[in-house]
Amino acid sequence: MGQPNMKMIQQMQNRLAKIQQELDETIVEGTAGGGVVKAHVTGSRAFHDIKLDPSAVDPEDVELLEDMITAAIQDAMEKAGKISEEKMSALTGGLKIPGLT
Repeated sequence: MGQPNMKMIQQMQNRLAKIQQELDETIVEGTAGGGVVKAHVTGSRAFHDIKLDPSAVDPEDVELLEDMITAAIQDAMEKAGKISEEKMSALTGGLKIPGLT
């Protein structure tokens, strides 16, 4: 296999930019507490928003709500990470390239 030429590098950069844009525009949902807490992040792992069902809000147990919020965000981040890895793997042919995933 020869050295990549400039055209190949440019094509890869263009595909990478397109994948990054897709990830930025993709919203991923993570849930906790059976769906009473929903966190949304982008495919590039930027926090988007949080949705709480009123039943999740118990003034007597704020700690449980905090734990559910944390769990929902972690769930969304893990899902976003998998989406990112899949898209980058398609670009790199399965090679792990530091900084791309």
